[in-house]
Formats: sequence, structure tokens, C-alpha cells
Amino acid sequence: MNSYPISRFSTYSHKGMVATSQSSAAAVGAHILSIGGNAIDAAVAMAASLTVVEPTCNGLGSDAFALIYSDNRLHGLNASGHAPLSVSREKILDRGFTQMPLFGLESVTVPGAVSGWAQMIKRFGNLSFSEVLQPAIELARNGFSVSKNLSLLWKTAFDHFSENLSGDLYKPWFDTFAPLNRSPKVGEVVTSPFHAHTLELIAHSHGEAFYQGELAEKIASFSRKHDGFLSLEDLQKYEAQWVDPIKVEYRSHQVWEIPPNGQGISALMSLQMLNEFESLDREDELSVHRIIEATKLAMSDVATHVTDPRYMRVSTDHLLSPSYAKERVQLIGEKAIEPSAGEPTKGGTVYLATADKWGNMVSFIQSNYEGFGSAVVIPETGIAMQNRGNNFSLEKDHVNCIAPNKKTYHTIIPGFITKDDAPVGPFGVMGGFNQPQGHVQVVVNTLDNKLDPQAALDAPRWRWLEKKRVLVEPSFNPQVISALKERGHDIEISDDYELYGRGQIIFKENQSLVGGCESRTDSLIALEH
Repeated sequence: MNSYPISRFSTYSHKGMVATSQSSAAAVGAHILSIGGNAIDAAVAMAASLTVVEPTCNGLGSDAFALIYSDNRLHGLNASGHAPLSVSREKILDRGFTQMPLFGLESVTVPGAVSGWAQMIKRFGNLSFSEVLQPAIELARNGFSVSKNLSLLWKTAFDHFSENLSGDLYKPWFDTFAPLNRSPKVGEVVTSPFHAHTLELIAHSHGEAFYQGELAEKIASFSRKHDGFLSLEDLQKYEAQWVDPIKVEYRSHQVWEIPPNGQGISALMSLQMLNEFESLDREDELSVHRIIEATKLAMSDVATHVTDPRYMRVSTDHLLSPSYAKERVQLIGEKAIEPSAGEPTKGGTVYLATADKWGNMVSFIQSNYEGFGSAVVIPETGIAMQNRGNNFSLEKDHVNCIAPNKKTYHTIIPGFITKDDAPVGPFGVMGGFNQPQGHVQVVVNTLDNKLDPQAALDAPRWRWLEKKRVLVEPSFNPQVISALKERGHDIEISDDYELYGRGQIIFKENQSLVGGCESRTDSLIALEH
């Protein structure tokens, strides 16, 4: 269990600001701003650094999404990868699986993060790709100090992998992340020389080495050696995509998310339903009941309908339409209901927010999906492959059934708020299927309850699991808990703060930026000097 969250005050600055889950990565972002980089440069520098200093949640084999405010408009980037061209449902079933595995090469999809970084710098960066990645290279080569929460997550993974994973396929993970045959302790300095060299190859080739060159050959060769589906052709064909963000109007603001294949649409669907109620008070049990019910309905819909948009049978516009929200909100009554949906699980994700003095702002999220990902590491590269393919279904008629070159339903979602075409700012809450629930709570805390960013993040959270099961933090109002139980909610109090996600916010306020960071775990805001 992690320690109980400690409330902090929001941070203000009239210059640039960055926020993320590791202090060394936040320091990198502030440094990039101080040498003339913009918010996009800082975001990519931090993302690359987080693959070094928080490998428990993300890596070079991750996917990523970004919402970027620049040139007076919001841009979306989908850097999620597709299933290998050679994979099929039948081939997975022939290997004896009845559902997509969490570990191993079957769960590996094409990593998209590196392509996303390169696209962001090419389109918006002030600095060169090499300049932006240099701090991450130095962290990998010279080392970083292990924090308490990072050590706990690392040990949990090491203990699980030691007990359950063995053989040549998984040996590179232990060689890379547990060379002393144990996880690193708090305060130890960890170096990653192979990771540093890989980042240098990526930096000098503007990402091409990862998809076309030496690194791509190593990834494909290791996959082939161990009977994986990922091939050199899969890597060569991949490129992150610019997309149009989606939004709903809520309390005279616009709340934005990345469109499917991401699950951000479920946060927007929840807010669209909550528009039917005049106001929501986080200390009022009826308001909390309505927020939970709207979230359950939205997540149930999304689990049924959302996948790679090329395969969706229901349009995004229909799911977000006010008329559909009015139809669904009729199901929210006085008592808790049981929508049909799977049980959400913990996630392995990093989120960061950046803003600069020129008005650029970035909401960026990057993830292995579950912890260290598939537990597959490409030897002598530091590249940990994600296990995003675990989200695919093996049910033949399911909209998210695995297929060649298909993108799976994706959990990671960056958020952004605007008002009257002007940016308010980026926000995000990590944590697997908890993310849209965290987004809804942050938006309600901010726009309905007028909390500043730090208070909006510190406010006690709940998390819906399945059916009528809802977790709440120990600090949750006991009167509200009692009333929710009377309404039929199955309430459990849990102080496992990893379950409630980790958030960051940077908003504009008059001539300054105001930021909040997660008090439930490692997290830091850093300022441009």
C-alpha cells in the first residue's frame, strides 16, 4: 500500500511549466524550456526520459497519444500500433489460448511511441530531435535515483516474473531490469547503457532506426526466433497518425479527447449524459450516484462498440450525440444498476502535461499497458515491448476481435479543456480502465465545483469495477458512502492508491499558468527559469 495522499497547493508561474510522475523527467522538461524549447520539445524530452526513469509503466516499446494546442488550435496524435500482419484469431487459439495472454509475444503490437515523438518534433518542435533526446540519453548512461513508489512497483513486477516467467524468451527482461537478480532498492542509482545507445540511434536517425534500421532488425529477429508474429514489414509500414480530436460541450467549456480507438470517448459520453443535470456537487450523494451511473453506462457502451474505427459498427458521432445521451440518461434512476461490462484492471502508464510562454500546451500519455508490458525485452537494447494486444478479444463476432493490421481498443487517453476557442489546458489521469473515470471526476471537480488543479486532483476518488462494485478512498465522505450503499451500490473502501490513477493538470489563469500534480504517488511540477 502507498502512503495516504498529502494535500498541496497549486503551483503558479508566468513562464513555462511541466508536470509528470518522476522528478528527474520533470527537471528535463524544465531544462528544455529554459534552452529555448517549446512545450512540444519538452513533452517529447520528458516522454523519452520516462522510458528510462519509470520503466515500470512505459518504455521504448510503448504506444502514445497526444493533444497539442499550437497555432491557435488543438491537434490530435494517435501513436498506437496495430496487430502484426501475420496474426489471426485462429492462430492464437491454435496456441492453446482461450483469451489474449498478458505476457509473451502474442500480446505484442507494433510500438507507436517513437514514431509519435518524431512526428511531434518534425511538425512543431523548436529544437532538433537529437537535442530533445539528449537528456534521456544522459539519464540512461549516467543513472537516476530510484524513488519509493518506483521501487515498490519494480519489486512487485520482479517477484511476479520470478515466480511465473522463465526461459530464453524472458531472460532479457531479467538481464535488463534485474541484473543483480533483484529489483533496485530505494535510493539506489540505476544505469541503462543499452537504453542509452538505443536512444542515440533513435535520436540520430529521427526515429527511423527503430522502424527501418538496426533496431527494427533486432526486434524482428528476436520475434522470429521465438515464434512471434511481429515482423520487419510491420515495423516498416508503421507511422503515427494525426487525427481530429473529439469533444463535448460541458458547463460552457469544451472537453476534448482523442477519438477511437482510444477510450476517451467514454469520458465524453459520461459528461454528455451529466449535461442533463443542472449542477453536480462532489459532497452530495445524489450527484455522486449520478456520476457513477453515467460512467458505468458510457463504459459499457464503449466496451461493446469501440475499437479501430475501420471496424466500428456504430459511429463516434452517434455515441456522442445529445439525443443518445438523453436516451441513456433515462436509465439513471434512484438506485444503482448493473450494466454489462468487463472488470477493469490496473494499468501501467505515464502522463505528462507541458505549457510554454508562447501559448503552446501538450497533454501526452504513454504506456506499456500493464506494468513492464509483455515482459519481452529485445536483448542489449533496453526496448521493453508493450502488451497492448491483451485488450483484443478472441470472440469471433466481437467488434474488438483480433485481426491483422487492426488497432485494439485502447485505454490511454490525454484530456484537454478549452473555452470560447481559447485553451484552458491539459489534464490526465493514468490507470488502465480507470482513466475515463478519473477524467470525469477531474472535470466535475474543476467545472462544477470550481476547485483549482491541485484540489481537483487531491479530492477523494472513487472507481467503478463491475456491476454495482465501487471502490472509494478512505477519505471519502462517510455520509455519502452510507447514502450510496442505500442506493444499492456495493461500496468497498480501499487505500491502494494505485487503483485510483495518477493525474497532472496545467491550466491557464489570467496571465499565469496554474498546475497540480498527483499526491498519491511520485509526481512533480517543474518551472522554466
